[in-house]
Amino acid sequence: MDRQRLSSIAHSHHPIAAPIFGVNVNRLLRRADRRPAARILDLGCGEAAWALQALAHYPDGHADGVDVSRYALERAAAAAAERDLTDRLTLHERDARRYVPDGDYDLVMCVGSTHAFDGFAGTLRLAGRHVNPDGILLVGEGFWQVPPTAQALAGLDATAEDFTDLAGLVDTAEQAGWTPVYAHVSDADEWDNYEWSWVGSLTEWALDNPGHPEAADALTLARKHRDEWLHGYRNVLGFATFVLRRTARSPMR
Repeated sequence: MDRQRLSSIAHSHHPIAAPIFGVNVNRLLRRADRRPAARILDLGCGEAAWALQALAHYPDGHADGVDVSRYALERAAAAAAERDLTDRLTLHERDARRYVPDGDYDLVMCVGSTHAFDGFAGTLRLAGRHVNPDGILLVGEGFWQVPPTAQALAGLDATAEDFTDLAGLVDTAEQAGWTPVYAHVSDADEWDNYEWSWVGSLTEWALDNPGHPEAADALTLARKHRDEWLHGYRNVLGFATFVLRRTARSPMR
């Protein structure tokens, strides 16, 4: 089973790859706006939906997208071509942890890809290295809305320590030298839309392609994901996206 390809199919009706409506993506990007010619970096970019949307807010900007999935990057390149943004988006097929940029960025994004850096704290530390002194770090991460049940932990293949609550995320950010200037907490409609889109896209593809060698695997994966969500982490796992700036140092006395 080509899980990367099936995952891209699942995200075909929700390329943002996070439980956030487009209007709220735009609100976050407006709050992150620093300058028209911004340098933008999207780590774990997938199909680069965030990077492409950010370029709409930075008319003279340039974005770099980094991901390990060749299939997702091919779709990102096609989406950039459709928007006539090929010359403003550079895609890199590599591990986000090992990306070595040429200089710093005005906006660095890592939404739903913090696993690439071993979690939220690691993302603040490692992705944050690419942000210029006056820049923005935009990070989306899961959190426990309520104490996790055994079913939720099983569905996510997680431990209770893998996430904290919302206040804990803010505490972690501030301990790492970042302070939120804005945040969006995804609501139940956004979560349901994201999960049903993920499951539905994969299911429809399998039903429309019954003779495909991966159709049965796609149906199995869709059902498994749906059950893990509905019987496990629905209304337990939340998602927050933070617009972060470096905490100002206290003046010398």
